[in-house]
Amino acid sequence: MSRTRFDALAESNNREYTTVEETGRRSQLFGQQVFNEEKMLQFLTKEALEKVKAAIFQGTKIDRKIADQVAEGMKAWALSMGATHYTHWFQPLTGSTAEKHDAFFDILSDGRAMEKFGGAQLVQQEPDASSFPSGGIRNTFEARGYTAWDPTSPAFIYKTTLCIPTIFVAYTGEALDNKAPLLRALHAVDEAATGVAQYFDKNVRKVHATLGWEQEYFLIDKALAESRLDLIMTGRTMVGNAAAKGQQLDDHYFGVIPSRVLSFMSDLEKQCTKLGIPVKTRHNEVAPNQFELAPVFEEANLSVDHNLLLMDVMEEIADRHHFKVLFHEKPFAGVNGSGKHNNWSLATDTGVNLLSPGSTPMKNLQFLTFFVNTIKAVDTYEELLRSSIASASNDHRLGANEAPPSIISIFIGKQLSDVLDELEGVSQGKLSPQEKTELKLNVVGKIPEILLDNTDRNRTSPFAFTGNKFEMRGVGAKTNCAKPMTVLNTIVAKQLTSFKKEVDALIDKKSLKKDEAVFNILREYIKTSKRIRFDGDGYGTEWQDEARLRKLSNNKNTPEALQVLTSKESIALFNEMQVMSEVELKAHQEVELEAYILHLQIEGRVLGEMAYNHIIPAAVRYQNVLLENVTGLKEVYGAAYNKVAENQLNILEQIGEHLSEIKKLTDEMTASRRRANGLSTINKRAQAYCQDVKPYFDSIREQSDSLEKLISDDLWPLTKYAELLFKK
Repeated sequence: MSRTRFDALAESNNREYTTVEETGRRSQLFGQQVFNEEKMLQFLTKEALEKVKAAIFQGTKIDRKIADQVAEGMKAWALSMGATHYTHWFQPLTGSTAEKHDAFFDILSDGRAMEKFGGAQLVQQEPDASSFPSGGIRNTFEARGYTAWDPTSPAFIYKTTLCIPTIFVAYTGEALDNKAPLLRALHAVDEAATGVAQYFDKNVRKVHATLGWEQEYFLIDKALAESRLDLIMTGRTMVGNAAAKGQQLDDHYFGVIPSRVLSFMSDLEKQCTKLGIPVKTRHNEVAPNQFELAPVFEEANLSVDHNLLLMDVMEEIADRHHFKVLFHEKPFAGVNGSGKHNNWSLATDTGVNLLSPGSTPMKNLQFLTFFVNTIKAVDTYEELLRSSIASASNDHRLGANEAPPSIISIFIGKQLSDVLDELEGVSQGKLSPQEKTELKLNVVGKIPEILLDNTDRNRTSPFAFTGNKFEMRGVGAKTNCAKPMTVLNTIVAKQLTSFKKEVDALIDKKSLKKDEAVFNILREYIKTSKRIRFDGDGYGTEWQDEARLRKLSNNKNTPEALQVLTSKESIALFNEMQVMSEVELKAHQEVELEAYILHLQIEGRVLGEMAYNHIIPAAVRYQNVLLENVTGLKEVYGAAYNKVAENQLNILEQIGEHLSEIKKLTDEMTASRRRANGLSTINKRAQAYCQDVKPYFDSIREQSDSLEKLISDDLWPLTKYAELLFKK
């Protein structure tokens, strides 16, 4: 873009940024805007508090009388905090959050005004279900849908609104959101894991899944970002030549955080702390102007809510600091994209992390049980787990030598691989005293209490064990964590349920002791799930060949990855675990495919507009400059001008060739898009966009980037990578 325009856009941001002053320690700010137990003690009756806690920890229902009491206390607290409105805060199938604000203000029958909020408004509301994606569950003329209060995730105040986390369901009962299936999956894994955990500790009454996400993102100067149509409309740069300097020097990763960015981070952390989001870690990421934020681990449902809330807050705080925050998985070509690593584990109500090795053989046996069952679950349902991270934007990142490949595998490290290999070699059936001693000494007793540093990391692994948790590395930066967490907890619940049935059968039918039955089943699981374990380089072509021999799926794009959702096996799994019905699964598949189509459709339209309205006119303007120069040289040098103007003529020819290609490719892309839109089924349309439309994006980009190298900087209409990525 022209220097004059560049300076004008950036001028508003060239001001002094100072770090936000903290008013006390972070711990004193934590949860100030959350209706947590501390607030409930102040604003609820003892009866109401006990009922809410029972709903949270035991899953009991709250009757309308108690709901009225809770609503009255919640309203009193919200008003004391300056809130004027309330909303049911939910997660429709758009992938983000939704809210409809209602004022506490109401008019009584006698004409007087008052602040009003009762149990009916707390427990249930009725947003328009026809205006959200439903995958055919709701017709346009069938508008009724319900949001229902989720007491396990505390209400909070954002700005001047009391936000009440809820699920969103259709009038007919099907889930229209990502939260309801997640809650069902968490209930399923709780029941299944509790039954298995009681083999080792009869006092366990509840198991909850924990989640710690790592959110990567880019921060771009707002004025510069808004100068690019593609960034505004698609979240990524559709064209753009790589800057001379990118990330090749590795000087940004963990480097000194720029002062303006640090000001943003401080402001963000303060707001997050007040909202109860336990953010802890911040640092520069690999690519220029890329950063990461991570919290303390939480119960999975609350952690998912906090991540969605975080992204909303980040956009607001970024705007305040004249930044544009980018969550797209691949906003810039040639530098690393952004992910959201999901660190998952299981914890009991007795305070035990079931994926943390203990100091005794029995605790190690408990660890091995949950460790091996998780491996077995991922092996059985690897294709389904891959589908949970599929999206148009994440397709750019998976397997791009910066993120895990689309082949799901598990890294556990050499030490644990050796332990499982030894356990696999133990004889089947009843163990002799010598075998029991050898087993406990050589296998179970070999696992140290802390494994955090006993194995190297493998950043190419989609699902890696990292000491006391599994890290799911393929999740996209803007993905709702509820999607992968629903699938992961469902498959683990199914696997633990099957495991318990098999162990109990061995105890009952073969009179084996519990430990022997557990060892026998684990031994078989280790053998049958061995194909999913891979500790090597996931980026290598050799692994793709090896994975094919192991019969692991390699669904490289979203349309392929989503097909498994409606397979007989998937339908049976989600139905048995009571997580999603066949109708809901088909709806989710349709919504995801439609989102894929629409994202590529928008990108194609934006690219076409940029080609015709920005790139081609800029090239023609530069051609005119060169032609004027050549004409002047001809007047001065006469017949000898050809030799003098050789370079200009050569550039003119190159520009003409690129112009011709851009127009031809753009016209072909548009025609291909129209053909795809006319196909009869959503599966065919998605495949056509993937195979026929999307390839044009890279071809057009290649021609445009070549023009960017040739055309004078002051005539190029688009803000360049060097400006976007290195403006601090």
